[in-house]
Amino acid sequence: METAGKVLLAIAALLALVGAAFLLLGRLGVTRLPGDLVWRRGHVTVYAPIGLMLLLSVVLTVLLNLFGRR
Repeated sequence: METAGKVLLAIAALLALVGAAFLLLGRLGVTRLPGDLVWRRGHVTVYAPIGLMLLLSVVLTVLLNLFGRR
């Protein structure tokens, strides 16, 4: 049970850091990454953050490979 608590705290800290990074990027004017798709038709807007998904995939792959190997 103690291990699960530590893992949850680590995940929460990581999410807080990611959230702070997104807030900082928003204040710097980076609202969309290249590759993000937005469709607007009347009152409907569809946003597909392809660029963000690719960036997160690369970052998480690197982190998991660094910290997941024993």
